[in-house]
Amino acid sequence: MSMNKDQVTGRVKEAKGTIKEVAGKLVGNESLEAKGKIQKTLGEAQAKFGDVKKDIADVKKDTADAKKGH
Repeated sequence: MSMNKDQVTGRVKEAKGTIKEVAGKLVGNESLEAKGKIQKTLGEAQAKFGDVKKDIADVKKDTADAKKGH
């Protein structure tokens, strides 16, 4: 299973955001925690966008393959 750029980048941002969020909680830094939550949410959105792009590409490929088979 291959991943597209948005899936990879989104998941990396999500992980970085989670780390910032946890670090902010541990040291009591509300600003860092909030920035982490935002980064995590943006990463989740980008990863979902990448998932949708991949799903569309898969459907296109399946449709093209089905046309060749008939």
